[in-house]
Amino acid sequence: MARLIIKGEAGEERTVELHLGVNHFGRGPKNEVVIDHPTISTNHCTITLGDNTLHLRDCDSTNGVFVDGEPVAQAELVTGETFFLGDVEIFVESAEVTVAIPQFEIPRPAPPVVKQDGSMLCPRHEGATVTHRCTFCQEVMCDACVHRMRRRGGKVLKLCPLCSHVCEVIGGEKPSKRSFFGFLQKTVKLPFIRNKELR
Repeated sequence: MARLIIKGEAGEERTVELHLGVNHFGRGPKNEVVIDHPTISTNHCTITLGDNTLHLRDCDSTNGVFVDGEPVAQAELVTGETFFLGDVEIFVESAEVTVAIPQFEIPRPAPPVVKQDGSMLCPRHEGATVTHRCTFCQEVMCDACVHRMRRRGGKVLKLCPLCSHVCEVIGGEKPSKRSFFGFLQKTVKLPFIRNKELR
């Protein structure tokens, strides 16, 4: 992140790290960067940190803001540059912005336990038998682990709890059982029903 070095009269130095957006400088306690010096106004200036840019703006201070010895109302600051707020010297050590994106590791469950008959126990639900496998990450799970999403037409989409890809039943989907009456409707033509419809 962008850093400034504020140099004191006795040779001491203080490093300040800027945050993204507007940083307020002044003698007042409500500023992000408080500089206790008689030539610093209560609200002296602002430095806005953007995309590797530092924009300095004077807030109508009494003793002014100076870059390269010239009084300025606003200016762009770069790495290695020195400017003054009143009599206080400030060095721009870095104007770079570094945004770190944290890495999140999803804890994976322990591998499933294989029983003597070849079936597996679900690693998330104790005692439950594995019934599904993810088509993407190959994770195995029991029926209770599967996330279900109902779609138009009444079809249910089965999703993996880890990667949200489609899950399939291990061994393939079992055909749904048809009732005996449904079997008769498919195979036996009943002529008296057809004659009744014609009347």
